[in-house]
Amino acid sequence: MKELKNLFIEQTEKTPLVDLNFLSGELILSGKSIPINAPRIFEPILDWINEYVRNPKQTTNLRLNLEYFNTASSIWLAKIVKALAGISKPDSVLILHIYFPIEDFDDIDDIKDDLSPVIDVISSAQVSVGLKIYGTDDSGKILKESMIFI
Repeated sequence: MKELKNLFIEQTEKTPLVDLNFLSGELILSGKSIPINAPRIFEPILDWINEYVRNPKQTTNLRLNLEYFNTASSIWLAKIVKALAGISKPDSVLILHIYFPIEDFDDIDDIKDDLSPVIDVISSAQVSVGLKIYGTDDSGKILKESMIFI
């Protein structure tokens, strides 16, 4: 098996910054995700994730700091989370870090609705999962946070 290399893709107006670091277990998607051709963007990411799951770090942090994403992106994000939920290395932990505008943070019903697809995907996870949500201001500064274990 070849050694997994880190994956870094620059952000554009319509695609997110992608920074997948095998050595640290930090997996970051940030910015906007409204690609015209979602498979072209997300297939290499999912391929990388599927390889990572074979030999993950003890703690994997998936940071979804997407200010906006379209329906096609949400389908791919669910595939990524589902693949990570399949980590089977003993004592492994997957922590999902999800960022919201602060004005949405205090409306727990909206957050539950937004997160229900993610929670559905990870409800049958093999790995221990934690969910950390952040409320951010317009500049991305974290103003409030909360941790939920699933």
